[in-house]
This record gives sequence, structure tokens and C-alpha cells, in this order.
Amino acid sequence: MSLLKPEFVDNPENRCPVVLILDTSASMEGDPIDSLNQGLAEFKFDVEQDELAALRVELCIIGFGREVDVLQPFITVDDFTPPVLVTAGKTPLGSAIDRGLDALEERKKIYKANGVQYYRPWVFLVTDGAPTDGEKWKDAAARVSYLEANKRISFFTIAVEGADMEILERVAPISRPPIQLQDLKFKELFRWLSSSVRRVSTNRVGGDMIELPSVSGWAATGT
Repeated sequence: MSLLKPEFVDNPENRCPVVLILDTSASMEGDPIDSLNQGLAEFKFDVEQDELAALRVELCIIGFGREVDVLQPFITVDDFTPPVLVTAGKTPLGSAIDRGLDALEERKKIYKANGVQYYRPWVFLVTDGAPTDGEKWKDAAARVSYLEANKRISFFTIAVEGADMEILERVAPISRPPIQLQDLKFKELFRWLSSSVRRVSTNRVGGDMIELPSVSGWAATGT
């Protein structure tokens, strides 16, 4: 009989996995990346106001710029220290989506091996550009569509000013089109995300999708 991993012995709560796939390309330099870093800090602070959510919400961060990096392997928010994101390189968007989904599948296997229940995972893509890794985004989009249709993930696409909306509309699930971020309101976006996952993490595992808060505080008019 295999032993539980220590992290699940110390914290046997259900898990609510969240994957952030964040554009760290050179075009995000300056105010965009600064605001994104502030948003991550806001997310940690906000989730930690709910002690149960802080134990249940697990975060994984994928950065994509010069290359695709796992900047933060899965960790519960109570143990999470936001990384300082820096910019460089281009926009390997398709490869980044695949890496995020791969990390999620690996984590789900660990949950199952340790008898840990988990909520439907959330995957968040944030980008201000267009893919620079060829046609890889098309296969990634097909993968997202399949997982969404089978209720295995909830995928959200956030377009920062300059993003290729035509491609993002094809990447995003039909039922959840991309949302344009208003004026670099990353703090407001991450407050919305924290409020949403806090609601999810107190719901019943396997329950229906909860009603999410309004996006009016951070989404551009008309999205």
C-alpha cells in the first residue's frame, strides 16, 4: 500500500487547481508586467482572507516569453509566494497552453493516486500578442475545446491591449469567448478570480458550475 504524499497528510482538504498561463514576452514590458505582478500579489492576499480557500486553492504558473517555463509548480495559496515576472522574447502561445494542460494532467494523476478529491480545474490564459510558435496554437485550441466540452476544465482567455483577438476567439471555448482587459486592471481581474475560486472551493466537489461575479470591474466595455 502506497503512503500519502506529505503535503496531503498535512493538508487533506479537497483541491481547487488553478493554472495561470501568463504572457511574459517583451511586449509586456513596463506597466503591463508591473500591473500583472501586482495582480498576483492581490490574488494571494485576497484568497488568504478565506482560511479554507487558502488550503484548497492550488496554483500553477506557466510563463511564456523567451521560452515556456513552469514558474510555480502546483502549491496551495497558503504556501504560495508570488514570483516576480520579468519580460523577454516572443509569444510561444500554443506551446504554453500545452505545457499548462500537461502540468494539470500530471497534477490530477497525483490527486487520484493519493485519494484527493478536486474541483473542476480553472485555466487562465493572459496575453497581449499573437502566437509566434507557428501553428501550435491550433492543436492547443482543439485540446481546450475537447476538455471544455467534456467538463474537465474551465478555460478563460484574457486579452491585454494588442492581443490578436481573431486568434484568441479561436483558442477560447465557444461558450466562453475572450474578454478584453480594461486599462491594465490586473488587480481587479485577480480580485474577481480570487472571489470566484473562493466560491468554488466551498461548493460540493462535482457540483454544478457556480454563478460567477460580474466582470464589469475589469473587462473592457462591449466584452
